[in-house]
Amino acid sequence: MSKLFPTYARYPFDIVSGHDCYLTDDQATTYLDFTSGIGVCNLGYSNAAVQTAVAQQAQKIWHTSNLYASQLQEDVATLLVGDADKLVFFCNSGTEANEAALKLARKATGKSAVLAFSDSFHGRTYGSLSMTDNPAIQAGFGPLVPEISFAPYNDPAALPQITADLAAVILEVVQGEGGVNPASGAWLKSVAAKCQQEQVLLIIDEVQTGNGRTGQLFAYQHYGLQPDIVTTAKGLANGIPVGALIGNAALATAFNPGSHGTTFGGNKLAMAAAKAVLTQLTPAFLAQVQTKAAYLEQLLQTELAPLATVNGITGLGLMQGIHLTVPVGPVVTALQQEHLLTLSAKHDTLRLLPPLTITTEQLATGVAKIKQVLSK
Repeated sequence: MSKLFPTYARYPFDIVSGHDCYLTDDQATTYLDFTSGIGVCNLGYSNAAVQTAVAQQAQKIWHTSNLYASQLQEDVATLLVGDADKLVFFCNSGTEANEAALKLARKATGKSAVLAFSDSFHGRTYGSLSMTDNPAIQAGFGPLVPEISFAPYNDPAALPQITADLAAVILEVVQGEGGVNPASGAWLKSVAAKCQQEQVLLIIDEVQTGNGRTGQLFAYQHYGLQPDIVTTAKGLANGIPVGALIGNAALATAFNPGSHGTTFGGNKLAMAAAKAVLTQLTPAFLAQVQTKAAYLEQLLQTELAPLATVNGITGLGLMQGIHLTVPVGPVVTALQQEHLLTLSAKHDTLRLLPPLTITTEQLATGVAKIKQVLSK
C-alpha cells in the first residue's frame, strides 16, 4: 500500500532514466517523449551543459541562505533581463512566482482587486489558485482570496472590466492547462493598452510558455508587449526546481528587505542549472525552435486536422493542442502503449510539449503514432 497522499492519478510505470528525447521506465520500456516533464526539460534529459554545471556546483556548495550575496543569482538575472530596467526575484516554482506577483502588485499599487481570465491556470497556492478559473481544483478549499474576478479570455468583451480600481490584470499568452488556447496579438495589445490607460499593472504568466518554448525567450515578445511583471519557472532550469518573478525596477520599493522571501529560492544548484539553460537559448537556437515549430504545425494540419476525432488544432511554437471529439484520457493511455508520452488539458485537448531539442524526424514519428491512435 502506498504511503503517499493520493493527489495524483498516476500511470502504472516509473520513469527511471532518460536520454535526449527518450524516457525509459522500470519495465525497460522506452518512450519518445512529447511532454518535457510538462514543459520543464526543454533541453531534453541528458543536456551536457546542465549536467556539468549542476555536478560542478554540487562539488562546491548547493545551498546558502539569501542572507548573503549571490553572484550566480546576479548572472541568471542578467541573462533573463539583459540591459532592461528590470529586477528579478527567485523562488522555487511557477505557483510561487505567481503568488509573489499577486503580493507585489497589491503592495505596489495599494489596491487589492485583480482580474484574471476564463480557463486560466496560475497555480495551486491560495493566491495563485484564486486567480485560476477551474472550479474542480478549487472545490473544498474556500473561501479563496477575495477581490479576484474573471473575464472572457481572448474576447474584446473583457476590456470594459479593466478599470482603474484594479491592482493588476494577469494572463497567459497561451493557456496551457486551460486547453492550449493562444490569444490573438490584437487582443493582447488591446489589453496592454487598456491596462496602461487605467494605470493597472499587467502581469504575464510565462511559467509554461517561457524559456524558449514558443521560439522566443518569452511568448509575449512575439507581440512587442511591455508587461510590468512576468513570471516564469518550468523550463528555466531544465528540471531543477526554480521560479522567477521579473518586474519593472520602479516596483523595487514594494519589495523592500523583509517584505517577501524564500528559504530555498535561488539556491546554488538551481542557479547553476538556470545559467546553463539560458546560455544555450541563443538567437540561433530559438530560430531552430521556430523552424521545428513550423514543421510540426504543418504536420498536424496535414495529418491530423482532417481526422473525424479532431475538432481543431491550436498553439504557438512547440506548444500545440489537438482538440478532440473523443475523451482525451484514453487517447493518452493508448499512445503510451505505442511508446509515446503526451499530455492532456481541459476540454479534451491532447497537449504536446516536446523537448526543444527534438528533431524533425522524431516529430514526424510522434505525429504518425498519434494519427494511428486517433484513426482507430
